[in-house]
Amino acid sequence: MSDVIRKVDIGSSNYTEIFALDDRGAGGANHKYSIGSVEQPSTIYTVINFQNGAIKESGVNGCHNEDLIAIVIDRLQGFQSGDFKCRENAIAITKLEEALLWLNKRTADRRKRGVEGTNII
Repeated sequence: MSDVIRKVDIGSSNYTEIFALDDRGAGGANHKYSIGSVEQPSTIYTVINFQNGAIKESGVNGCHNEDLIAIVIDRLQGFQSGDFKCRENAIAITKLEEALLWLNKRTADRRKRGVEGTNII
């Protein structure tokens, strides 16, 4: 991939590779990532575009951290309703729900202060 900026060395690196595809931007974070195959480096499973810039200034242009956490919670809950139910999944769901709680609290606090959707800290 010619536009790879940085490899992300977190995740299931035995099977997939994660790459940041853009320079760090608004808020100091990357906003575009790809997930692809380790065995077939030209195979990209998905590209994720995160919100880049304050919504009130840039409009909605990508997903949010909370969206991906919600997807993983839903997926693990599905496993918990089938043959792959286990304690580890239950703990992971709890921790992800906690992460979502804190991110939602941050958003609620920003709304209360009237700065949600802006670059104001």
